[in-house]
Amino acid sequence: MKAVQSLEKVTRRRLLQTVGAGGVALALGARPGGADGGRRDPEPEMRTRLTKRFGLKHAFVGAGMGFVALPELVAAVSEAGGLGVLGVAPEPPPVFAERITQIRALTSRPFGVDFFLAVSPTLGPITVDAHIDIAVAAKLDLAVFHFGIPSAAWVTSLKSSGCAVWVQVPSVEQAQAALAAGADGLVVQGKEAGGHNRSTTRLHHLLRDVRDEVGHHVLVLAAGGIATGADVVAALAHGADGVWVGTRLVASTEAFANPEWKRRIVQAKSHDTVITTLFGPEVPCQPYRVLRNATVDANIARQDEICALPATGAPIGTTVLFPGTSFETLGVPMPPFSALPPTPDTTGDFDAMGMPAGEGAHHIRDVKPVAHIVAEMMEEARSILGGRLVQRQE
Repeated sequence: MKAVQSLEKVTRRRLLQTVGAGGVALALGARPGGADGGRRDPEPEMRTRLTKRFGLKHAFVGAGMGFVALPELVAAVSEAGGLGVLGVAPEPPPVFAERITQIRALTSRPFGVDFFLAVSPTLGPITVDAHIDIAVAAKLDLAVFHFGIPSAAWVTSLKSSGCAVWVQVPSVEQAQAALAAGADGLVVQGKEAGGHNRSTTRLHHLLRDVRDEVGHHVLVLAAGGIATGADVVAALAHGADGVWVGTRLVASTEAFANPEWKRRIVQAKSHDTVITTLFGPEVPCQPYRVLRNATVDANIARQDEICALPATGAPIGTTVLFPGTSFETLGVPMPPFSALPPTPDTTGDFDAMGMPAGEGAHHIRDVKPVAHIVAEMMEEARSILGGRLVQRQE
């Protein structure tokens, strides 16, 4: 409701500008090229630069969440008319190659991959040249980089294979750097977003600032707290060409997330998430938005001290790495404050685990198939566009 109310303050002209040149008639539901006196469809479509670039039905992209956005979820989003994105981190290149094959066995629709640009004290660089070589050879539709700016050499190689390149950015400065490196698009991450998140600005403010800086020719997606159709429309109205959806998809049938994690998202209230540096001996002292639990509440006051210490103490549980591949590794111990989110194979003390979630978690009230989530969010968005902004035009 709050998002819809704020939308009333957005002028119709602003929304038309943000849906992309050439897409205005479709965004408002008018049939392009028709001689019907301006008759509008009852459920206007939302054609944007994103949908036209990838041939999508919906301006909806599934966030490339490590451990969770595996082939089943990726394919489900693409089959539902959006763009699924594989969360590559922290899987090594041979596993990544298997994942691509698995996705292509499930869908012939476009999909992307998400590379995490962090360096782990135990694993070294999470993304390496071999990942990029595999992506280039596979002629992927899209590669997204998160938590840093990719090298110009990586961007050039990917684009030479026909692969679009996006960079997730937490600030205007990072947006400028991403475009300077050759990025085709930007995923603007507000501080509301779950998981690893360096943003210090709320999404709508950052969207406006980035759009004003980069102009209207650059593809821009909105990330952070997007869980409803009203969130979609508000993102479009603030300059986005589409939405990047994470937490809502964790609470889906196809997400490779532990049922306890999904249950806690569904039960979350407002203010039940927090950004903390507690989690991550694997990638230490990085800001990470998670659901509050007993471990977070008991230790957040000492987070800077704790994150700088080496991992000690008994494991909080065990998990499986690289599941469903020929490299599957069973019984991997999870150290205290592990940043590894709980997957279906994880066992242990869930109150000691980090469960990434964005601020939009409190709008999520059920776990359902991806096709239903995408359809319901986009139908709500179309209804708002048709019922409010089209009426404003009349």
